Amino acid sequence: MSGRSLSTLKNYSRHMAQIALYYNQLPTELDEDQVRDYLWMLQKKTNKPSKSSFKHAVYGLRLLYRLTGRDDRAIRLPSIPKVHKLPAVLSKQEVKALLKAPRLLKHRVLLALIYSAGLRMQEVCRLEISDLDFDRMQIHIRQSKGRKDRYVPLSQLMKRGLLSYLSACKPHYYLFNGKEYGSQLSRKGVQWLMQDAVSKAGIKKKGICVHTLRHSYATHLLEDGLDIVSIKELLGHSFLETTLVYLHMAGLGRKAPFSPLDTLYTKEA
Repeated sequence: MSGRSLSTLKNYSRHMAQIALYYNQLPTELDEDQVRDYLWMLQKKTNKPSKSSFKHAVYGLRLLYRLTGRDDRAIRLPSIPKVHKLPAVLSKQEVKALLKAPRLLKHRVLLALIYSAGLRMQEVCRLEISDLDFDRMQIHIRQSKGRKDRYVPLSQLMKRGLLSYLSACKPHYYLFNGKEYGSQLSRKGVQWLMQDAVSKAGIKKKGICVHTLRHSYATHLLEDGLDIVSIKELLGHSFLETTLVYLHMAGLGRKAPFSPLDTLYTKEA
């Protein structure tokens, strides 16, 4: 629905249910004062209007009003100011330390794959073995954010790691299985793995999370000379402005897309 993910729609629905329970009325039956009071209560409760509970309530109401032909109500809902913060980015030396930190081959390969291809967390969790094309050296990312498919280059070093992992661990269907055979790895599992690796690698930077590997991927590609437009396509962004949020300077000239993992061990970082 309008390119929104299933998890986003579930969040909207949950907040619409909470509003209905709060007033014992359908959200579409509430007057403007009731909506304003509820949002004021949420804002006070979360302290910051950008917090997810307030945001999902506002966006959920906007979508509900539009679906029910009440665009006039949607316009009068409060705007949510965007907080512009530069994301944390790892140096190449920190990436090297991070990728060596996990004890298990599966965990080392998983983190390396996220960095080498700039994957979102849900993308690596949903990746299937059949999405790897070792002949064409590509990875097929299916129905990601905005329900878009894309291809990203498969690093030569990553190919070697993946083949070793597939031979040793023999995953079924999903590239990285969860606790149950044939199930996909959970996001919580990836988050735990990342934080454990950060701790073992001795990285002290604030704000380091799984998505930091994607930010580092894009930044290192830029530093290695790949132009901003190609990076935008590799990341699967719809708008160049999204890429520019954390890429401060564009590389000059155009090069064929490649993975920063290929340059990570071939030059001094």
